[in-house]
Amino acid sequence: MLLWQLTDIIERMKNIKIKERNIIFRMIRHYGSDILVSDGMQKEKKFMQHGRISVYGHSVRVAYMAVVLAEKLNIDVNERAMIRGALLHDYFLYDWHVPSRTHVLHGFTHAECALKNAERDFQLGDVEEDVIARHMFPLNLTPPKYRESVLVCLADKICAADETVRCR
Repeated sequence: MLLWQLTDIIERMKNIKIKERNIIFRMIRHYGSDILVSDGMQKEKKFMQHGRISVYGHSVRVAYMAVVLAEKLNIDVNERAMIRGALLHDYFLYDWHVPSRTHVLHGFTHAECALKNAERDFQLGDVEEDVIARHMFPLNLTPPKYRESVLVCLADKICAADETVRCR
């Protein structure tokens, strides 16, 4: 996807009517309230992800963008599983900016770490597990198996690009 196409998608995301935006955020709270208030997610508020966006903020943005993509592309998804997987896709629970042998290859390894942490702290279904494990495709070579995983993978790339370029 070309950079101008990503920019266009993000601009359209920002132009979503307030009413629609509120509906999406209510969905995120409805399906992910236990995740959002968990100790792990509260910890994520302290770790920066891209630019000035915390891992927590990034995860919420990815969940939001995945819902927008599903709606705009008219793709039928399991909203609950997609939102929960999106909220947990970066549940690695460390500051990847601090040099450490344990996360020197963060881009390649954090999905596996996030999945282990998420499995420890929450009940996950197959879709949520796939969303978390495969959101870094193509860095991780196994492609997403479900529509929800593909949408979160795309949403993650869109949000990461926007956060990196615009939020410095």
